[in-house]
Amino acid sequence: MSAAGWFIVLLALAGANLPFLNQRLFGIVPLPLRAPKKSAWIRIAEMIVLYFVVGAFGFMLEARAGNRFDQGWQFYAITFSLFVVFAFPGFTWQYLFKRRPA
Repeated sequence: MSAAGWFIVLLALAGANLPFLNQRLFGIVPLPLRAPKKSAWIRIAEMIVLYFVVGAFGFMLEARAGNRFDQGWQFYAITFSLFVVFAFPGFTWQYLFKRRPA
């Protein structure tokens, strides 16, 4: 696997966990004060958008290497499933890890 392939895998790992590691939209836009925590639906929507962003970046790198291949629905089903699996550490930290009150 080339360095570009590993870069896309690491980018997917970071992108999948980003919605769970902060309370801002895409890590940049703050939420209104009346909503201190993001809802699960916002996190899912962020994950879907970030999946397409990482995928577009991967296609760009693949086209730049000169060997872009057409993909069927199976490819997208598998890569989205892998993206969801990559999100497990962030999901665990956000929803399953018990934090002690300060």
